[in-house]
Amino acid sequence: MKPYSSARREAAARGILLNANESPWPLLGGGPDEADPLNRYPQPQHAGLVEKLANHYGLPGDHLLLTRGSDDGIDLLVRVFCRAGIDSVLDTPPGFGMYRIAAQIQGAGITDIARVPDTLELNHPAILEALSSETPPRLAFFTSPANPTGDLVDPAFLDQVLETTRGRTIVVVDEAYAEFTAARGVASLIANNPHLVVLRTLSKAFASAGLRCGAVLAQPQVIDLLMRVIPPYPLATPVLNLALRLFQPEVMQQQQVALTEIARNKACLLEILQGLGFVRQLWPGHANFVLLRVDDSAALLAHCAAQGITIRAFPTAPLLQNCVRISVGSAEELQALQQALADFDSLSA
Repeated sequence: MKPYSSARREAAARGILLNANESPWPLLGGGPDEADPLNRYPQPQHAGLVEKLANHYGLPGDHLLLTRGSDDGIDLLVRVFCRAGIDSVLDTPPGFGMYRIAAQIQGAGITDIARVPDTLELNHPAILEALSSETPPRLAFFTSPANPTGDLVDPAFLDQVLETTRGRTIVVVDEAYAEFTAARGVASLIANNPHLVVLRTLSKAFASAGLRCGAVLAQPQVIDLLMRVIPPYPLATPVLNLALRLFQPEVMQQQQVALTEIARNKACLLEILQGLGFVRQLWPGHANFVLLRVDDSAALLAHCAAQGITIRAFPTAPLLQNCVRISVGSAEELQALQQALADFDSLSA
């Protein structure tokens, strides 16, 4: 399949541009000589942002594809590597639901290897058995830290997975929450593992969920295949410009301050939760949220909603019955949550 050849891919945006049926004047912003005017299509893969992100993740630029958040990367991977009605993806529920949705849209099967009940740990033996079968899944998705359990993929287990799947399965490690943990990411493993793909995003630790900007990290052969399917202009010009600002030194310093405060607030949240009688089980995890099992998740959600606080339950996930996920907010938000939980605890006593 040959990718769509866009005007910007065929020729750089220099000189008199009469090749893309664009307006010669912008209606928003400055004049036509302004850098990145909105009347012109953006670069298909903005060289400046690709370079910034590649340097940040420690990889060459040809190992990175800009996407509309991690969801876009998931969708591209499933569409490129999974044949409808033939191939499947490996999922380890409970987890991030977009892996399943992307497979269902493509018409691919889903190989479910549920987590261990009660502990919610990955079922290592069952996963390795599925990956070593005669017809293994074409894609295997892992999230580290996982959502909503917050646990990390064990490095030794990942080594086993990569060895088992070599030449058989694409292994995808979604590191959307990687910045919240001191553990080292797995992008460095890509050099010796052409079947390893890593997903990253600016939505979480970079506090830019509204930008919808992410990246796929992989060897150039994989990036080339994804480039054949991705829309010609995946990211809008304002998104690209704002994403570049995130890597200014003063903004990066602000990010470190924010990460430190989130870690401090998470410690306070855990202390609050450990003193509540209605909490039956607690998974601290390594991300900017915690998972807990309570006596009645529906009642807790309703009580918090009445106080103007929104948290999340998982009523359709068999292993997450009466489980609630709480994101780590600001100190002021934490104070309001503490009062709401204390009130609920007194009502439940």
